[in-house]
Amino acid sequence: MRAATIDKLIWAFIFGGLLLVGLGLAVEGEGRGLGRVLAGLGSLLALIGGALVWVPVAVGLAVT
Repeated sequence: MRAATIDKLIWAFIFGGLLLVGLGLAVEGEGRGLGRVLAGLGSLLALIGGALVWVPVAVGLAVT
């Protein structure tokens, strides 16, 4: 996998996850279960994106 592809995945996971967290918090008042699921899924996606930051370093790819 190329470094540029990994870089795009990192940002997609981080920003997509944070968007879902915000949506989950906004929906939590209306549908408690749905809001918590969305916020939890968004947190997981943002965490995966944060962990992906170290993949290019571990594999030896330089992100330019």
